[in-house]
Amino acid sequence: MTTMHNSDAVIDSAAIRAFTDQYGSRATQLPPVAVVIAAYNEEGAIGPVIEALPASVCGLAVAKIVVSDGAVDGTVKDAEAAGALVCDVPVNRGQGAALRLGYRLAREGGAQYIVTTDADGQYNPAEIERLLEPILAGEADFVTGSRRLGSEESRDPVRRLGVRVFAVTISALTGQRISDTTFGLRAMRAEVTGAVLLEQPQYQAAELLIGVITHGYRVVERPATIHKRQVGKSKKGNNMFYGLRFAGVVGGTWMRERQRRTRGSVGRPAASPNETGPS
Repeated sequence: MTTMHNSDAVIDSAAIRAFTDQYGSRATQLPPVAVVIAAYNEEGAIGPVIEALPASVCGLAVAKIVVSDGAVDGTVKDAEAAGALVCDVPVNRGQGAALRLGYRLAREGGAQYIVTTDADGQYNPAEIERLLEPILAGEADFVTGSRRLGSEESRDPVRRLGVRVFAVTISALTGQRISDTTFGLRAMRAEVTGAVLLEQPQYQAAELLIGVITHGYRVVERPATIHKRQVGKSKKGNNMFYGLRFAGVVGGTWMRERQRRTRGSVGRPAASPNETGPS
């Protein structure tokens, strides 16, 4: 379920048409797993990230989808050269909007499972299998990595404190213990992204996580690693500004989902009979 302004709907529709026209059956007949990456001005970083992604995970073939969020450098060229299917959006709207579009491309293209990672190379692609395994085993619908259960190279005390504060906050609001609410390496059944309401243009991590939990989907964490960024610089900007905006999304999403539940919306739908793991 997605709500968006008319301008966003027009942009998405045009981008999807261009994507399917460019790639044809490669876009409409995706393999079971789609790795979705939102990228904005990641020339020099995005190529190695894509090349490091596995061609298959847990015995399932992988498609690599990059949504270029209004990039004005060589992001598109680098991503295509590395073997990704690239959806080139001419307008910079934010990571949340780019991921939402990427989810739709993956779902409508036939992928059963979606994995997200970042374009800056901070996450370890070898850990994707660890995140996807509980879903294929029927034990979870959504799996997120956790630096607090695993490891991180950052020594930024403000950011480390923020991770802990938001973990405590979202755990208290949802009733499910979460140790890391902003980790970018995640795996999920594709249908999850179509069932939850996604409308945040930028700080979507909290919106997606809260929505998934409150819809009754099974959420688990797995230890994972976050490395220091090697190329370029973070798009998150000032820690205080990021924290305030993220807090606003957490509060707003929780209130919205609480109202939805009060109105008696249904919870997690049953899995489709054909949604199975590898034989």
